[in-house]
Amino acid sequence: MRIFRILYFKELKSYFLSPFGWLILCFAALMQGFALTATFKQFSDNAVPESLVFVTFTSPIFGIYFLFLFPVLTMRLFSEENRSGTIEGLLTAPVRTWQVILSKFSAAYTTFLSLWIVAVVHFYLFTIVTDVPPPFTNGELAGAITIIALMGMLFTAFGCLASALTSSQIIAGVVCTAILIFHIFLGFIPLLFGDQIPAAPFFEFISSQNHLREFSRGLIDSRAIVFYLSTSAFFLFLTFHLLDFRRWKP
Repeated sequence: MRIFRILYFKELKSYFLSPFGWLILCFAALMQGFALTATFKQFSDNAVPESLVFVTFTSPIFGIYFLFLFPVLTMRLFSEENRSGTIEGLLTAPVRTWQVILSKFSAAYTTFLSLWIVAVVHFYLFTIVTDVPPPFTNGELAGAITIIALMGMLFTAFGCLASALTSSQIIAGVVCTAILIFHIFLGFIPLLFGDQIPAAPFFEFISSQNHLREFSRGLIDSRAIVFYLSTSAFFLFLTFHLLDFRRWKP
């Protein structure tokens, strides 16, 4: 664990001790504030039956900037090491492949989670500033943050695999974006082709859009939790074998 801890903090410093990480944080905070402001405008113009949390986290604004975060956070993890040639030195050092992968993944995922501290503060500032009961419950906010954390885990794993496939950060970002779009598209298949297709229940089960809507209403589904944990582990497993193959390749 000592080696993992050293690698983890080294990667974490590359985010928070450089302008790169703080630019991401500022961008996320700005877009979260913009999404919340647009939701307030919607609430003031019309009667909305859903909560503030649900409308904010299911808005198109949220979907666009949420998906944008992962290529930016993960594209340099392995691709920069591949480009500079330091990946060979790292893999031949007295460290295990899983320690390298988990340290990089954990650092990117920790950075992602830190972005949502501001979002939580935004919601509770509503009560402090207006002195009126907030149009959401703690359960709805907890559910929304839970599913965002689970989706972030899987999407960060997507980014790790994409970054390990190439030595170009741009290509890694494009591949990660393509995987994310494909995953989101699978959730829309029942809407495009109808619920009568044989695989419709499967596509509905893996739909991140459905999960986000359910959790944002405070409905926690343990099956979705298992899905994100197991699928994240699977993509990290693929990344492990990709790097391990390079490690032992003559």
